[in-house]
Amino acid sequence: MSEESKAYDASTIVVLEGLEAVRKRPGMYIGSVGERGLHHLVFEAAERALDEILGGTASRAEITLTADGGIRVADDGMGLPVEHAGHSDGPPLETRLAVLCCGAQPANRRSLSGGYFGMGLAVVNALSGRLTAEVRRDGARWVLEYERGVAVATLAHAGPADGSGTAITFQPDAEIFETLEFSFDVLAERFRELAFLNRDLDITMTDARDPADPRAVRFRFPGGPRDHIAEQSAPLHPDVIGFEREYSDMEGTIEVAFRWCDSHEERVASYANSRPTTGGGTHEFGFRDGLAAAVNAYAREQQLLTPSDPDFTPTQLGAGLTAVVSAKLDRPEFEGATRDRLGNGPVRACVADAVREHLTAWLRANPAQATAVLARISMTTRH
Repeated sequence: MSEESKAYDASTIVVLEGLEAVRKRPGMYIGSVGERGLHHLVFEAAERALDEILGGTASRAEITLTADGGIRVADDGMGLPVEHAGHSDGPPLETRLAVLCCGAQPANRRSLSGGYFGMGLAVVNALSGRLTAEVRRDGARWVLEYERGVAVATLAHAGPADGSGTAITFQPDAEIFETLEFSFDVLAERFRELAFLNRDLDITMTDARDPADPRAVRFRFPGGPRDHIAEQSAPLHPDVIGFEREYSDMEGTIEVAFRWCDSHEERVASYANSRPTTGGGTHEFGFRDGLAAAVNAYAREQQLLTPSDPDFTPTQLGAGLTAVVSAKLDRPEFEGATRDRLGNGPVRACVADAVREHLTAWLRANPAQATAVLARISMTTRH
């Protein structure tokens, strides 16, 4: 053993606490210091506001890419509690901005459940060159400012205010991130996903970086995933097949919407508690099980498959299929190195049962559309 290795003992260990730990190892909290981590910072900042909408204490959220390169996330909720005002309905603003995980919601079907990391506003604060929090509540306006996670002044009463809500404005720290350029399209795609997965959400995104070319888009899908699927081009049949059902066995709900389109590409997107499950999992397996059971049984009823014919293959069933499979669970179990696969066992049978039942009913009630679907499936090459 070398003298150098012998010298390594408890006295050489450095313990990092609080926001200092976030700044020292940012990748542990937001995944990377590249573009992916930069955008994740926005989702962390927005999650609290979106959860307020889902909880019924706010009605809309506004995300703005500001002219100075920052992000502003505002909502019309109750306004976060402020310590100096004596509020007792949750952690005060100062604590949320300085303590990791403070105010973070446990995973459940009624919240966005921390996205990928769930560290909340404290991580955003730690990794911002400058952050300003503004609270409007009880007729008063309060402002608190930080630089690199350190308060530059105490919470200040900034006069009267109309209405209520919270606005967090931050600029990512150039000392931390490899890039400071936000992609409007990347952010918009994710907020659009969140909106169609959660029909109560009302999100407006504005790009104010170029005064000569401002743009804004609103994401609101009262019909949920069905509205999203209905927007897809070149449908093979007019109906969107969709449903939502709760199962006590899986301790949650399943919502599915799908339609075959006039293409050979399969586009099946699955989510668990609004989180993309790119690795699939039990909800996606259940969807495919139910799809195969319903289509093969109907094809045999119509004598398009004889008793000696094999079932349609997954390749045939998936040709032109566009689908959203969304599970919302009280206790989601994620698997895989990047936790991108749902593992809850009971989910598979529940989803398969629901898909088989609803698709079978649709096929029988809509023979002309069913014929178009079966014709597309039959003409696809088996693999």
